[in-house]
Amino acid sequence: MSKLCFTVTNDLVYDQRMIRICTSLQQKGHEVTLIGREGSVSPGLLPRTFNQIRLRCLIKSGPLSYAEYNARLFIFLLFRSWDLVCAIDLDTILPCWLASGLKRKKRVYDAHELFCEMKEVVSRPAIYRIWKAIERFTVPRFPDGYTVSLPIAEIFKKEYGVEYPVIRNLSRSNPFPESSGNGGFIIYQGAVNEGRSFETLIPAMQWVDLPLHIYGDGNFLEQAKAMVNLLGLEQKIIFKGKMAPDELATMTPRARAGITLFENKGLSNYYSMANRFFDYIQAGVPQVCVDFPAYREINELHEVALLVDDLSPKHLAEALNKLIHDEVLYKRLRDHCRSAAAVLNWGVEETALLNFYDRILN
Repeated sequence: MSKLCFTVTNDLVYDQRMIRICTSLQQKGHEVTLIGREGSVSPGLLPRTFNQIRLRCLIKSGPLSYAEYNARLFIFLLFRSWDLVCAIDLDTILPCWLASGLKRKKRVYDAHELFCEMKEVVSRPAIYRIWKAIERFTVPRFPDGYTVSLPIAEIFKKEYGVEYPVIRNLSRSNPFPESSGNGGFIIYQGAVNEGRSFETLIPAMQWVDLPLHIYGDGNFLEQAKAMVNLLGLEQKIIFKGKMAPDELATMTPRARAGITLFENKGLSNYYSMANRFFDYIQAGVPQVCVDFPAYREINELHEVALLVDDLSPKHLAEALNKLIHDEVLYKRLRDHCRSAAAVLNWGVEETALLNFYDRILN
């Protein structure tokens, strides 16, 4: 079998999507290595079936940290033996393109999102121009790749002439949990980043009848904590920090409701397909979710969420309280989560992933 390298910029421990992908390919018989970055407070790596390597950098933040990590990644790839390298998003694509060209090896682009259309990129013109130039240069040179939703695939085909199949961020199938009878909190799991509607969700919690537990961190974490302190919501909104995927899977079913929200600022958000949306389904947890195309399409088939198109604090509070108190609605959504979990799971997507790599490698 083949030696496959996957490159990310995180510290590996909490990346559920890459853990799924690398585990599936390792179980298929490939030798898989996931390469990430060691942060200043990175926890110890958890045992996995595939190889995990974290590159240590001297610069911890800012544009120079990206430059240093890309340089170290290029050197690592140049002197490592592998048959195929997969760049996860634009922030590792340059060293993958250069190393694969010099070594005459296969390369793949995993477009987890429309990187240039993320709020933190598209709202900063100078930063946007840099990343867009990188995208225009590299993506046509990656004819083989995949992405998470059909609209994103159509944008790549229109702009760069590449035809990427869709492999969605579905969660692994688990035994459907029975209600724990707790339901004493609302859960948000994932990155605490710009564009995730924390500016309206946090003030909304003033009028919501259960506390909010946030599992994750990101580039909006400090601003979010400052808003909580300003509004005196320290007892209502609790930042739990990052949690390993296996631990999070045991915690999520205890929640009364989940949250999947994005601002409509940048096409990456609008065409998103978040891991957490499917994690809540597998956990049997109804959710309040933004009414964007991909989520609406699934909800029209399965009705697992209460969709909202108005993300103002008052409207979010009303939606969350409805999910908390309307037992008829809640039971219907939870029952639909059970049936949806049987079909919206990693099993189908795993087959598409393995077939993709079989085609590329053979």
